[in-house]
Amino acid sequence: MTSPKADTTAQTTDSGDSTQSASTPPKSEGTALSWVLALFGTAMGAGILFLPLQAGAFGFWPLAFATVIVFPLVYFSHRTYARIVAGAPTQDYGLDILELVRKYLGRNTGLFVALMYSLANIPTVFIYAISVTNAIDSFIVNQLHGPSINRWVLSVLCVGTLTGIFAIGRKPMLWLAQILVYPLIISLAATSIYLIPQWDFHSFLDVDYKDGSWPNILLGAVLILPVLAFSFSHMAALSQMSVDMQSTYGKNTEKRVSRIELYTAALLVIFTMFFVWSCVLALGADGMREASEQNIPVLSYFANVTGVHALAVLAPLIVIFAIVTSYFGTMLGAEESTAYMVRLLAPRTANRLNRRTLLTIVYVFIFITGTMVSVFNPPILNLIYLVGGVFDAILIFLLPVYMFHKVKEYKKFRHDPWNYFVFALGSVILGITIWDLF
Repeated sequence: MTSPKADTTAQTTDSGDSTQSASTPPKSEGTALSWVLALFGTAMGAGILFLPLQAGAFGFWPLAFATVIVFPLVYFSHRTYARIVAGAPTQDYGLDILELVRKYLGRNTGLFVALMYSLANIPTVFIYAISVTNAIDSFIVNQLHGPSINRWVLSVLCVGTLTGIFAIGRKPMLWLAQILVYPLIISLAATSIYLIPQWDFHSFLDVDYKDGSWPNILLGAVLILPVLAFSFSHMAALSQMSVDMQSTYGKNTEKRVSRIELYTAALLVIFTMFFVWSCVLALGADGMREASEQNIPVLSYFANVTGVHALAVLAPLIVIFAIVTSYFGTMLGAEESTAYMVRLLAPRTANRLNRRTLLTIVYVFIFITGTMVSVFNPPILNLIYLVGGVFDAILIFLLPVYMFHKVKEYKKFRHDPWNYFVFALGSVILGITIWDLF
């Protein structure tokens, strides 16, 4: 990983005024490495907690298809999305994705995208709020053999602690997320290898989507796409990461962000898909069904049923680390979208508040709503399918390509052939999700 200082360039506005000098560039809040780990951690939670149950439910061949397509799906879609901020004109440096969409596509489109952004990020925060509460409750009852804590009390403690740490500031949050990602990667690889002796190909081959005929296998391969879109999504942190990189890399921001995204996608695919295969082969049809019914992550299920002390201790730690890193990353997007909606819908009120006060209101809102959702404990898999198949498809796959073709400031990205792949895949994901919901 090269030093950020080595790539520093002077930035100028369109009028030619220098905004920073090469000798004294402003410093990004996160290094390239820290952002790779932050993006990795943002997606890792959904990927390792829920993907084995969802993707495995479609059977062997759809999961094999997912393994082949997942890298281009993740890398090219997120690179395309990140270009909205990373490839913005120099006069727009410092504007996040919602501000750029409103500037170039108009107020109404900006309001629609802000709503989609909120519906993608805030429910995802809720998913992690439910998950951390369920995981800790399961750990207390099954591993520590203690009494189940009142749901209200446990939800307040879990959601309040995570939101409070995030509210302290971005640098401490990035530092903690980076620290947690290292043991997460190591323990994830160790667990994947540990499960190898329990692999049962015959049991997993018995898991078929519907009747196991080729038309239904093809249908399962298509239906698995919304699951992948959610489970590997790290959209929430991309906008703020791109803004952060602009202060150091200037006109080279897009190249640097694309490189960071390449490293992130490669890490995600290697570690997550190996883990997914290891889990579904060890679980079999019955195990996947039981874990889904209990509304707990797959690792929590393993910790409860195997009786192996090492796994009973390791699995809950992996779950908690994964949720914490993902919660922080998704909170970046939830913070961004909620604050923007307040400024858009109540500009006079927002103008009377300084940034810190506005963000405090956002944190309190997320804490209260996240706690309430965690207490009621709705089915996580239903929320995932909706978020990944509708909101992530619109924002990550469709919006950037549309914007590149509509806005002359982004014409340099207009003829990238991978745009057609991203747009076509997003259209399929959105279409199949709407079809399956009705």
